[in-house]
Amino acid sequence: MKPCIMHFDMDAFFAAVEQRDNPSLRGVPVVIGADPKGGKGRGVVSTASYEARKFGIRSAMPISEAYRRCPGARFLFPRMERYAELSRYIISLCERYTPDIEQISLDEAFLDCTASLSLFGGVEAIASGIKSDIKRYTDLTASIGVSAVKSIAKICSDMHKPDGLTICPQGTERDFIAHLPISVLWGAGKKSVGFLNSLGYTRVGDIAALSEAHALSLLGASGLHLWKMANAIDERAVVSTTQQQKSLSEEHTFMTDITAEQEIEMTLVRLVDGIVARIRHEGFVARTVTLKIRFSDFTTHTRSRSYENYLDDFRTIKQSVLELLRSVPLIMPVRLIGASLSGLQSVQIREPSLFDSTADGSSVQDEVLTQMREKYGSKITRAVLLPARRIDGGRSE
Repeated sequence: MKPCIMHFDMDAFFAAVEQRDNPSLRGVPVVIGADPKGGKGRGVVSTASYEARKFGIRSAMPISEAYRRCPGARFLFPRMERYAELSRYIISLCERYTPDIEQISLDEAFLDCTASLSLFGGVEAIASGIKSDIKRYTDLTASIGVSAVKSIAKICSDMHKPDGLTICPQGTERDFIAHLPISVLWGAGKKSVGFLNSLGYTRVGDIAALSEAHALSLLGASGLHLWKMANAIDERAVVSTTQQQKSLSEEHTFMTDITAEQEIEMTLVRLVDGIVARIRHEGFVARTVTLKIRFSDFTTHTRSRSYENYLDDFRTIKQSVLELLRSVPLIMPVRLIGASLSGLQSVQIREPSLFDSTADGSSVQDEVLTQMREKYGSKITRAVLLPARRIDGGRSE
């Protein structure tokens, strides 16, 4: 039996959630991202509603350009906790149809429904059921693509957005995508597409018709990869999210380039707090800590440290990241700072008591903090992240 792979992609997810939660935003151009500050803001667009897309606003566009194109749009900061909450619920709806789910972001995932076809009445019944459940229980829409080939399922989900359902019949994969532009291929970057277009290759079928050797000579390994995608040669299976997740990261772009080391360090500590909260919530431990720093001239430096034992506690990870920061000379103003954890391993989540004993108690404190945030939300924070208070005639604490 050939595999039946589905790819679902939520339609303008972040913006759609805001329109769902605030009906006054429905029908209005909504842009999720940084503050445009009257067209002088920094940062990029995270998601744009379909109303905003009519003005040419797209994800990853500079927020200043989005404001120039539509100054009357509603610009909102992302509410990641809310999006993650709905994402988890949507995945739980998909789990009604198959346990084999590979989530690749908050708003999209692959599902292997091969073993579920006879149980639910076939491909269309499952895809329609998933779409219907998402709409019924969240008032959001998803577009779904179906194919025996993973990369083509992803292409299909984008073909009839929003609220689309596209099924590629088994055995027709190569012809099904032949007329599409090369840019739809998984892994087709702008430079590669531009180079191929300059040679007269504009459609997927043009690449599929090349010999394997010719594709390799044009772009090396990248050309060979695109040739395989164009010929529907993709044997990758759906891998469950816990098996494939490799890293978690947090970044912050400053509104203005800064030189104050204390502010840089405090921002980094906040990022570490967010990453630790995520790995503990998702049941991971990590082996490698990485710092990312980008200066005002856009040069970017990374520093990493790996440990023999796995980590999941705030104190150790914070100290490691700060040590990495101090190893980078701050020779010019800083534009962006980031931290990530990699070498992840899934573990059974502990449920310790506040009075459990460990070497320094930090891991227990982290777990209790995680549980309190689950119950009371992000307003629960660490004392180290609170602004200093003025006491005793000017001293701070």
